[in-house]
Amino acid sequence: MDQPSPFALPSGTLDLFVEARGDVGAVRKVNEDSLLAAAPVFLVADGMGGHAKGDAASQAVVQVFAEHIAPGVLTTPEQVLDAIHSANDAVRDLSTVGDSGTAVAGTTLTGVALVDAGPDEEGESYRWMVFNVGDSRVYGWDGRVLRQQSVDHSAVQEMVDAGLISAEDAEQHPERNVITRALGAEDSVDVDVWLNQPREYGTYLVCSDGLSKELERSEISAIFARHEAQGDFTGIADELVEAALEAGGSDNVSVVVVRAVTP
Repeated sequence: MDQPSPFALPSGTLDLFVEARGDVGAVRKVNEDSLLAAAPVFLVADGMGGHAKGDAASQAVVQVFAEHIAPGVLTTPEQVLDAIHSANDAVRDLSTVGDSGTAVAGTTLTGVALVDAGPDEEGESYRWMVFNVGDSRVYGWDGRVLRQQSVDHSAVQEMVDAGLISAEDAEQHPERNVITRALGAEDSVDVDVWLNQPREYGTYLVCSDGLSKELERSEISAIFARHEAQGDFTGIADELVEAALEAGGSDNVSVVVVRAVTP
């Protein structure tokens, strides 16, 4: 992450420092994760291991976004949503019907995009758009605290929201891998979206659950804090993946880290 990529804004230039890494993990034989780390979009798609063609499903998402979003310039919230719905259609097209019924292809999708959402009170028009379907995650790092930006679409998260179990219990619950939303599951997809001001978070982490289910948020945060104290984020994606592998590597793990600096 030591070489910045200048990104043009209406009001000037943003230096983006980007790192990305994916790994099959220590248990799985196929990597069903796919990632895209090319401004203005940074995303991770985690093909559903219990469904057919999970790797093809996640790859279809990346392909659709590459076709729908122009590289190197601000996109819009509408264009991102259009890409998500088109990706859902592409994943649906991968489902096959056989003697035993329909084999459904599916994938999660989460990420951040630099979008033009109109000028704010200070005249700045760009935002970080966070989007999510499933239980892959987006975190924001503000230099001191790591906060989860996305909300898991999972059975255990619904139990936590209903007050039936604690967040700590959810981490060990037998249904922790059951997700309630995914691309390809239905004809239309319900996506969560947030628009963050540029100054809210300087760094975003986008990851599959191969990271978030192996490492506690406090462990991920400690890695970010150490790099912040050193003033050097180089190698942080590798360090996060290696930590997940050392913790067991029970799933594919994908990580995208993007840091924005105004020159």
